[in-house]
Amino acid sequence: MSSPTGPLLAVRDLVQEFEVRGRGGSRGGVVRAVSGVSFDVRPGETLGIVGETGSGKSTLARAIVQAPRPRSGSVVFRGADLARLRGRRLLEARRQLQMVFQDPYASLDPTWRVEEIVSEPLVAHRVGDGASRRSRVAELLDLVRLDPRRYSGRRPRELSGGECQRVAIARALALSPALIICDEAVSSFDVLIQAQVLNLFERLRVELGLSYLFIAHDLAIVKQVSDRVAVMYLGRLCEVGPPDAMYRRPLHPYTLALLASIPEPDPNRERRLHRTIAGEPPSPIDPPSGCRFRTRCPRAEGRCAEEVPPLRVVAGDRQVACHFPLEQEASP
Repeated sequence: MSSPTGPLLAVRDLVQEFEVRGRGGSRGGVVRAVSGVSFDVRPGETLGIVGETGSGKSTLARAIVQAPRPRSGSVVFRGADLARLRGRRLLEARRQLQMVFQDPYASLDPTWRVEEIVSEPLVAHRVGDGASRRSRVAELLDLVRLDPRRYSGRRPRELSGGECQRVAIARALALSPALIICDEAVSSFDVLIQAQVLNLFERLRVELGLSYLFIAHDLAIVKQVSDRVAVMYLGRLCEVGPPDAMYRRPLHPYTLALLASIPEPDPNRERRLHRTIAGEPPSPIDPPSGCRFRTRCPRAEGRCAEEVPPLRVVAGDRQVACHFPLEQEASP
């Protein structure tokens, strides 16, 4: 899905850190949430970001939309570096870059009616008048399969979780964005609602030509919706590649461990992956030197503590950040 004009979104060496305070207001350290992350999202593509809780996925998403701004690095969206934009210019750039959050009840104002929620971006950006906004809201609700006559006057508490998320998606589409960032957008739903929302995302991608940055901790869901998958651990990317190739033949030990954690529904089927990782991830305030996964990696050697493995291309569309990847052809 490459474009002759280059990527829609190009993230380069993105760093996001937060100072924490100890007792009495003393300096408690720095949380290194995102450390030198680089990737592209191509026009019409869905890039999945996967990793366990605390890997920095949501912080990465918020740094991309400059909420808050990253400490360093660039976020080039449609040719403009968002990290350098201010005021009205940044607001205009954000029209084409929208987010859908994990908890639809928390992201929707409980006192507002659906019509007010969906029209909020139009009002904020002064798009159209009252009549045109009502027409646009009806169009958007139809698009997400909610009857405007039934739902426009309802409030979030009168909707199911799946209906609330459809309202959130309609709001994200109000300004006709090119890229939508989905931050754990289906993780709180049961499998039936998950399937409905995922099918909606795919239909909108085809009909509207959208691109997605799809963040989740569930590898099975990420594989289902993504054209490429990026695996994240403790603020850094470990591996990037097409989902089928990555799931069939992972290159990074952390990717292998994540795949091993997926439950196998068939008790009679022999599992190909058996190795899991022990222990908890290290603290992002004091991450390990070199490779951040080395303290839990069965393949770690002295070099892993001394050198940060770069994310490098090993074959075609596959990248891995490991000194000793699982496949021999990936060796330096």
